[in-house]
Amino acid sequence: MTPPTALTIAGSDSGGGAGIQADLRTFFAHGVHGLVALTAVTVQNSLGVQGFTEIPADVVTAQIKAVASDMGVNAAKTGMLATAEIIRSVAKTLDEVGPFPFVVDPVAASMTGHALLREDALEAIRTELFPRATLITPNLDEVRLLTGVSVVDAGSQRVAAEALLEFGSRWVLVKGGHMQGTVDCVDLLSDGREYIELSGPRYITENTHGGGDTLASAITASLAKGASVPDAVTAGKKFIERCVAEAYSLGAGVGPVSPFWVLGSS
Repeated sequence: MTPPTALTIAGSDSGGGAGIQADLRTFFAHGVHGLVALTAVTVQNSLGVQGFTEIPADVVTAQIKAVASDMGVNAAKTGMLATAEIIRSVAKTLDEVGPFPFVVDPVAASMTGHALLREDALEAIRTELFPRATLITPNLDEVRLLTGVSVVDAGSQRVAAEALLEFGSRWVLVKGGHMQGTVDCVDLLSDGREYIELSGPRYITENTHGGGDTLASAITASLAKGASVPDAVTAGKKFIERCVAEAYSLGAGVGPVSPFWVLGSS
């Protein structure tokens, strides 16, 4: 039986822990066939990003059209998009090949602080991608870049959700993984009417590379299989919790979260 398909529009991680590599192995773990539109090639390892080269926007959109016209897309997500030109081109192309559930993970910087998004691209994400998104999944650094809101507690997390929803997405997930001083990791999911707190354990580990990509792609995989947004996010949170618990050391820096537990080993 042919599995559902999910498209990742994102950059490559030469270290294999994030980007399209994380997306594809997460899709596989969910029994979903992964499709790819590569946006950038990064030079990176466990110590950080040393540079990147973006793919021409017309090549990015040609990839999307090629797979959508032949294989079909049940859901899609974005990761690193690098430039405003790529963002605008992706948005226009999705209008042509959709509709389908669409998750925007607004990747703006690496976990070590290296910029992965050029300055003019932030506004393009707000105005071009967010209004088309089923769900957006920013971390707290990205929330601050996008809205100016610094999330430090449950109250400011709700303020951030409301500010993000003004950009036009149907749902927003404000992730609490980077919130300091909390025992649990609490994410807030909202469509402006419902405010759903999703609480989970906070694991003490340095090996969290690819965590945001893995969560967004897990949600996308569930959406591709027909789940509602709240159900997909709940399942994605459970998945990433286990991946963080099973994270492993690799290289001299930050190791990746691991979906290998689905194979019965870690």
